[in-house]
Amino acid sequence: MSRRLLVIGMGAGSPAHLTLEAVEAINRADVFFVFDKGEAAGELVALREHMLETHRRAPWRIARIDSPRRRAAPQIHPARAAGAYKQDVTEWHLARAALLTERIAAELPEDGVGAMLVWGDPALYDSTLRVLEDVRARLPLAIEVIPGISAVQALCAAHGLVLNAVGEKVVITTGRRVLEDYPRGGESLVVMLDDGTGLAALIAHEAEMRAGGGPALALWWGAYLGMEEQTLASGLLAEVGPEILAHRAEARARRGWIMDVWLVRHGGSRAG
Repeated sequence: MSRRLLVIGMGAGSPAHLTLEAVEAINRADVFFVFDKGEAAGELVALREHMLETHRRAPWRIARIDSPRRRAAPQIHPARAAGAYKQDVTEWHLARAALLTERIAAELPEDGVGAMLVWGDPALYDSTLRVLEDVRARLPLAIEVIPGISAVQALCAAHGLVLNAVGEKVVITTGRRVLEDYPRGGESLVVMLDDGTGLAALIAHEAEMRAGGGPALALWWGAYLGMEEQTLASGLLAEVGPEILAHRAEARARRGWIMDVWLVRHGGSRAG
């Protein structure tokens, strides 16, 4: 019998986001593996512990792993930036896999069941499953995935918003690709993992588009979704965008971290 690891989607921040399946999985695990990114992100570890305090019916054990740091992005020609970024991420994943393999081998017996609590849903803009593929190449390990409520779902629910306009597609992207994926027609563009530069670039680009007679974009934004500190904003991008940038910069400086997600589409295409 090989070791088993449960990859549990824990939702966007509230203990109430966990599904019944996720709660059942939490109560099957013997030890919970957590990557610790340091003091600034210590609250993220504490939030996972709060999830366990809320739903775990027996004592638990946490195995913390100091997360390796990613290299600072070098200043290179834009044509090479995408390739360099992917190489950087690949190396970071391999470093995480090596540390996780070592910790699983030490903390989890051959017939044991461990778990990792993954923010949102493990299948959407999260690296855990990719890292675990590298772990499985080093250590026999059965993996079971339990889906969770994603930040995208939490954002739409918080705003009472339908994700897509009628008959239109949805594009989910990152802050690095915002201008490349600029919404056309009735498309909805959801942006995750933005450090603020993507939103700033979109505000500037939309101003140019509107000066040439292009349509206005509507924006729905949310930070710390599901938590007591949840913050929401919506309106025309040109009007609320700068305020959001100022707010997220202040919140990140104050707390050391911020998780936010936003959706834009042409104004008037609100629901479908």
